Parts: sequence; C-alpha cells; structure tokens
Amino acid sequence: MSEILAYGFMQRALLAALLVGTLCSVISFFVILKRLSFLGAGISHTALGGIAIGLVTGLDQVLTGSIFALGTAMSTGHISRLGKISEDTVIGIFYASGMALGIALISSFKGYYPELFSLLFGNILAVSARDLQVLALVLVVVMVFVIVFFKELLAICFDEEMAIAGGLPVGPLYMGLLATIGLTIMVSIQLVGVVLVAALLVIPGAAAYRLSNNYRSMLLYALIIGLSGSFGGLFVSYYYPVPPGAAIVLIMAAIFALVVFIKYYLEK
Repeated sequence: MSEILAYGFMQRALLAALLVGTLCSVISFFVILKRLSFLGAGISHTALGGIAIGLVTGLDQVLTGSIFALGTAMSTGHISRLGKISEDTVIGIFYASGMALGIALISSFKGYYPELFSLLFGNILAVSARDLQVLALVLVVVMVFVIVFFKELLAICFDEEMAIAGGLPVGPLYMGLLATIGLTIMVSIQLVGVVLVAALLVIPGAAAYRLSNNYRSMLLYALIIGLSGSFGGLFVSYYYPVPPGAAIVLIMAAIFALVVFIKYYLEK
C-alpha cells in the first residue's frame, strides 16, 4: 500500500476512484429503481459524437463529449414526455445517431488520435488535479440535489402517477435526475471511458437491489460495491497488465455474479 501511495499519479487515481465510485453508486441506486439502465448505456455511447467533434475541431474532447452527454439526457426526457414516447425508444435513436456521427467525423478526417483510446476505454492513471476538481464539484452538485430531493425522487421512482397525484413537480424532478445522470457520465468517462461507463451506473445498484430489503440498505450496499470495484480494479491494474477501467468493471461484474449465486442458493 505504501508503495502505491508513493506515486503522485496513483494518489490522484485513488482519489478519482473514491469520487467516481461514490458518484456512480448513488446515481446507480436511482437508475435501477427507475429502470433507466439502457439510458446510461445510450448516453455514454452518444457522447462519442461529441468527442469526435472535439477531436476534429481541436476543442477539449471531454468538454464536447460532456455537453453532448448532458444534452442527450435532457433531450431524452423532454422528447419522451412531449411526444409520449418511451425513454428506451428515444435513447435508441440518439444512441445510433451519436455513434454514427462520431464514426463519420473520425473517419472523414485524416490524422492520428492517441487520446481517442483513452476516451473510449478510460485512463484513470492520467487524471490531473483539474480533473479531480471537476469530479469533486460534480459530486457536490449531485449530492446536494439527491439529499434535498431524496424523498421526492424515491416517490417518482416507485410510482410516478401517485407522485403526480400528491402534487409533486414530477417533470422538473425527472429532468433533474436525467441531468445528474448526464453529469455523472461525463465525468466518469475519464475513469473508464465511453465503452465501460454504463457498467458503473448499473452494476452497483443491480447487485445492491438483490442484497437489500429496503432502500436505505440498497443505497449502502451500492456504495460499498461501487467503491470496492473502483479501488479493487485500480489495485489489480497496478500489479497486473490489465487496463484500470476494464479491471474495475470486471470486479464489479464478479461481485454481481457472486451476489446472484449466493442469493439463489439461499432462497432455494
């Protein structure tokens, strides 16, 4: 442990794992309850279009990809409610369009983009002090929103019609939840990349859902699983030639498989 902490880049990587692990685990709780798993995958892959715009224009790729991800999240909620179309249908259209735009732009311009691999598959070891500041800021914003509106968000996750009948501002709350998902995706891309970020938004909550009997324990388990996977993957990648993002996701997947296996035999 002391050997790992001796390196500045590992210190920053561990702090990034703590911040993103916490952020994604909290959002994963709502993603599972609201059944928005495909939304996370769709938004993260749609961000490829924004990343491609940054690459070919010389702008910051994380910034353009983030704007794309946040815009997709908000547009999905607006179009699905305005046109009474399911979120899965809308995000499926954005998913295909964003990926197609990214592929078209990247293939149309000549040049070598070494940073593209990191954005697609993540490079937590390259996290800078500025990246950590952005992560911390987004975590604070998301946590404030979740803490202030926790009961209301639970209400729209469990029964949206009852929430409307109870006089809750369901529309703004839902859009706020989508905005937090978009923000979470945009900062998590730096950790595990576009391809794997959806796993961080699904696996902790899914495993916690199988383990818990109430929402308090589910949120706690999601945090434990998310942080265990984030730190565990980082340690595995330090000692073995495995990319950190892939290691993080594989450890979380292993935890989920173990949870399903144990619960299956306990319930027999």
